Amino acid sequence: MILPRTRLFGADAPSNKLNVALIGTWGRAMAHFKTLESENVVALCDINEKHLSEAARKWPNAKTYTDWRQCLDQKDIQAVMVCTADHTHAFVANWAMNRGHHVYCEKPLANSVEEARVVRAKYLKNRGKIATQVGTQRHSYENFNRVRELILDGAVGELQQVSAWGNRQLRRPGYLPAAGDPPSDFHWDLWLGPSPAHPYNPDYFSGGAGMNCLQWNMYWDFGTGQVGDMGSHTMDLAWNAIDAGLPKTAEARGEPYNPEVSPVMLELHFQHASNKWRPEIKVSWYQGGAMPPSPAPWVDLNKIGHGAMFEGSKGTLVAEFNARLLIPLGNAADMTYFKSRKKEDLIPPLGDFQQEWVKACKGSLKTTCDFDYGGTMIEQMMLGMVAYRVGKKLDYDGENGRVTNSPEANALLRRNYRAGWTLEG
Repeated sequence: MILPRTRLFGADAPSNKLNVALIGTWGRAMAHFKTLESENVVALCDINEKHLSEAARKWPNAKTYTDWRQCLDQKDIQAVMVCTADHTHAFVANWAMNRGHHVYCEKPLANSVEEARVVRAKYLKNRGKIATQVGTQRHSYENFNRVRELILDGAVGELQQVSAWGNRQLRRPGYLPAAGDPPSDFHWDLWLGPSPAHPYNPDYFSGGAGMNCLQWNMYWDFGTGQVGDMGSHTMDLAWNAIDAGLPKTAEARGEPYNPEVSPVMLELHFQHASNKWRPEIKVSWYQGGAMPPSPAPWVDLNKIGHGAMFEGSKGTLVAEFNARLLIPLGNAADMTYFKSRKKEDLIPPLGDFQQEWVKACKGSLKTTCDFDYGGTMIEQMMLGMVAYRVGKKLDYDGENGRVTNSPEANALLRRNYRAGWTLEG
């Protein structure tokens, strides 16, 4: 009772700390350690017992698990950070929300249209009870705010089309062959989870912390390549500025389809309905060497590894994560049509991205990249992958989540899971 009142009842009071389960304790999880140091980590889960024991040394009072399904039933958990492999993101997130937990989920939020819709619907059902955040942490860069302001305020005139792109190219011929047995402390079957069975190969895990996903996320059973990876980050730069819902149509062009490996060179195109401040627009994603046409011969978009371009009736805005360039259209463009905001009217900085979620869990429940915002964006991208696989333009009924002109495409909106694994648990 003689401790200072600010310590007892302030932000550091035990009652104000969040009881968090960290599922996946290596790689991207390590980027959250600083945030979690000020909270109560009550549970740790990883299929790799070496990584699990390393995290347990940091949080010795946390209970440990190798199976996230068992972990989520621990009674004192309030919030979950999902840092597992891509093909289990939607599973862990959905199961956690079923238990009333707040959820932070690394990108991509889903690996199929169905997964995106299930997770988004579950969040919307519980919106007044839980806080969610998709791990597109670049969203906290202030350049995202400046880009949004310029587009909303008419710096390019009436918006007509938007493109985002990434230049990463990682080619693989197909799934890796069997190469020995997994170590005794590595639970390969749990890593595979809902995906079809594949033989173990250590090269799936030969990358460094935070980047090991580049060893496996291009395989269809484990991920969607750059569409789900950097596409989640870079499309976010565009998505944040255009207030889009689900697309009306989707079409794609790319290299020949490989049933084992997602494409490297690819472009996805979507048509989006008008809203209260802009007309109907085209939204596109390019990757692996495919690029949108440059707005001028002297503008080399290839110099921007991951970027977005907003084309309007009076100019073009080209942006990367931390910078932007406004190009008025034609030699008569005088910018008199554009009135910039006063400093006091600028969108305030988001601040620390993970802390936004932690604070939301303890109060407002509001975050900038919740499962509604992020779920809609990734549903679009996953629909584009379906259009690529069937090789035709798709008409999409976003309200009901179905393609209206292709039974083959409808069948690809969901993934097939191994027996014993369910998205709704």
